[in-house]
Amino acid sequence: MTTFLEFEKPIAELEGKIAELRHVASAGDMNIAEEVGRLQAKAEKLLRQTYGKLTPWQKTLVARHPERPHFTDYVSQLIEDFVPLAGDRSFADDKAIMGGIGRFRGLSVAIIGHEKGSDTASRVRHNFGMARPEGYRKAVRLMDLAHRFRLPVLTLVDTPGAYPGVDAEARGQAEAIARSIETCLRIETPLISAIIGEGGSGGAIALAAANQVIMLEHSVYSVISPEGCASILWRSADQAKEAAEALKLTAGDLKELGVIDEIVAEPLGGAHRAKEQAINAVGDAMSRALDSMISQSGRDLRDARRRKFMEMGRRGLNA
Repeated sequence: MTTFLEFEKPIAELEGKIAELRHVASAGDMNIAEEVGRLQAKAEKLLRQTYGKLTPWQKTLVARHPERPHFTDYVSQLIEDFVPLAGDRSFADDKAIMGGIGRFRGLSVAIIGHEKGSDTASRVRHNFGMARPEGYRKAVRLMDLAHRFRLPVLTLVDTPGAYPGVDAEARGQAEAIARSIETCLRIETPLISAIIGEGGSGGAIALAAANQVIMLEHSVYSVISPEGCASILWRSADQAKEAAEALKLTAGDLKELGVIDEIVAEPLGGAHRAKEQAINAVGDAMSRALDSMISQSGRDLRDARRRKFMEMGRRGLNA
């Protein structure tokens, strides 16, 4: 059963009526197909209208939807012969960032990404996708492995941000994120990143300094969460809606600014309503990006990646 967001209440009511009618029909001989069809058409129209004009705050809520497909869903559908690789060879294995090697549409790749978890127990185990330093050091280790064996790297970004706890800071959170970004810009192999949910702060860019950055239509990508921004600027998280507007965190805004390269359309009502369709769409976009890079030399790929991010900084200074 789909979990409905606050702004989806009218849709929830219609779909609830459809479910009730189907239940009544299954219990007797009533023929209500025409009424069900009419309500379904009305619900689809309302869904289309609602998702055709989502505000940045509403897109943030969709990006955080608990039933949205996560890293493990993408791996199980897109990657064959997946071999998970754990640990940073220094302190521990961080469950918020997962990774390994496998075959993506016949090509050997390394895949790394944030995992939020799908229920209470797994969310706690994966720390809601908020990595500690050892998570980023694991990502560095896997990217170095991919560089050594000339494997393309795919990353899936879905995090509110890096974990802000005292223990993480004590073990060098900022340094670990900086090393991960530096590794992204150093490796001589194709690097493709997809923002599949939340792309929050340095915790996201640590895996997203890529040749091609793909973003699902209703994902968000920003230097800070709307609540965090509101707490700083207005001294109250209640202004999160206004902060979301100001942050320019939607896929459309970021494509226009040149921060991302491609927007992947989501199924009507968001990726959580048709997971397989959404995952395949991201896979198709990654496959196209890989095809355009696979014949390029490692040095050319590295240099192009560095130029891309340096030019973003120059555009910002000249704006």
